Amino acid sequence: MSRPDTATSRTPVQLAATVVAAVFLVVGIAGFIPGLTTDYDTLRFAGHESQAMLLGVFAVSILHNIVHLLFGVVGLAMARTARNAFLYLVAGGVIYLVLWLYGLIVDHGSAANFVPVNTADNWLHLVLGLGMVALGFALGRSTRPGDVPRTG
Repeated sequence: MSRPDTATSRTPVQLAATVVAAVFLVVGIAGFIPGLTTDYDTLRFAGHESQAMLLGVFAVSILHNIVHLLFGVVGLAMARTARNAFLYLVAGGVIYLVLWLYGLIVDHGSAANFVPVNTADNWLHLVLGLGMVALGFALGRSTRPGDVPRTG
């Protein structure tokens, strides 16, 4: 008895959610690797005091890295069904859009910046939010493996 090809037995939205979740896992792990994260010795659990920067650009903390890891784990779990993959992409995208707004409103040097975020994070959160929502809606119309998404 041959096993079904799992690549073709998943819908496009499930594959997209899996890829997005995997990227979150990689980013979460990378945030704990000295060298990929500059000023690693300043990494703090939370707060703007952490001067650690992923790839020397994006502000990170232990909490920030844990959030990325959790987003990845949740995404992989939700990618098991097309409906949940759609919800992961759309709801996750909305969460990142809220985080983008938070980053615009919060004073980056204040205690309210507990995540922490900087300008580069804000732009990334905007792109992530829009991208995840767009992927969810563009691919979520296809609910069966091999379906071609409908347009219009």
